Amino acid sequence: MIVWNPWHGCKKISPGCEHCYMYRQDEKIGKDSTKVVQTKNYYLPLKRNRNKVYSLTSLDNPIYVCMTSDFFIEEADRWRDEIWKVIRYRSDLKFKIITKRIHRMKECLPQDWWGGYRNVTIVCTCENQKTADERLPILLSTPMIHREIIHEPMLEAINIEPYLREGLIEAVTCGGESGEDARPCNYDWILRTREQCIKNNVSFEFHQTGAHFIKDGRHYEIERYLQSLQAKKANINFQRKTEKKPDPYEDILIELARSLYRSSFILTPKALDYCEKKGMKEIRREAFEAVRECLGKACYPNDGYQTPRNWHPIYTAMFATATDNRENLSKWHHIPGGRRLTENEINYIVGLLLSWITRQINGDPIRHDFFTPPLDIT
Repeated sequence: MIVWNPWHGCKKISPGCEHCYMYRQDEKIGKDSTKVVQTKNYYLPLKRNRNKVYSLTSLDNPIYVCMTSDFFIEEADRWRDEIWKVIRYRSDLKFKIITKRIHRMKECLPQDWWGGYRNVTIVCTCENQKTADERLPILLSTPMIHREIIHEPMLEAINIEPYLREGLIEAVTCGGESGEDARPCNYDWILRTREQCIKNNVSFEFHQTGAHFIKDGRHYEIERYLQSLQAKKANINFQRKTEKKPDPYEDILIELARSLYRSSFILTPKALDYCEKKGMKEIRREAFEAVRECLGKACYPNDGYQTPRNWHPIYTAMFATATDNRENLSKWHHIPGGRRLTENEINYIVGLLLSWITRQINGDPIRHDFFTPPLDIT
């Protein structure tokens, strides 16, 4: 678990905040937890090591944001736009934003949010029924791609089934409260939420028991280091069932990912926006047009230079998939030169381009562990 705290400090707004762990930690060192300040890790996702490779890579996903504050707290309004740019820029990272201030989200969104960033999951905290009924309608009505719910600390049994039925919630996490003054968490509450998730095919995770745990009518005091272990030992997590069609291009994409040069290409924010505005039907039409123009002929006197180098998603995909010229088509895809492409070959190339682009859009590219490509903010 990687945590990125661009700012630190928060103000309590609901019952779940009463025994906040951040307040307990700050109290030990005489720090004022209510003072919201920028941290030295403000630009953490942009830091690089000596080899100019990002310190955080896709292997570190997910990145949890503002765990010692709230991303949408009023005092951070002056910094948030800059952090949105960082999140947008690092499109290869997946960020999780946990908030009790979902009511402020709409006014805090960046101008290019539209339907949501593909690499951002908004996780709404609901510690009891009252907060669930107040916050979850806002979570469902605010435009975003990925939504989750967290009951932590879970203070009572909570009915969220009406919200799960909408089919917009991807996962629910439950957990008890830690610390000396922790309020008890009942295992029956956890199981009830789990049943709701399974019924509606929503992923479920039992994160931790909390310090005071009730099971089968018995009260248990559990040490901090055992709370997550005991939850894991319960073995009640549930992974939602999804139908994933096999990708016929996966093998060649894996092979391409082993090339440092081919792996260096990604869709820039500008290209991703273009795909969203145009839609995949138009992107597919443009792909056929580009393939016929840049690859379809029998001979190219300037073979190797006929594909433009710019931000456009089709041309970027052609370089990433080694379909930018006839020589590479022969080397990587065993499609010989010296003749016009057949319709089957054109269909194969377009399918490969669309598979690569779709993976980029969904934030699920095939990457090799040893390499993190440079990112282009333009």
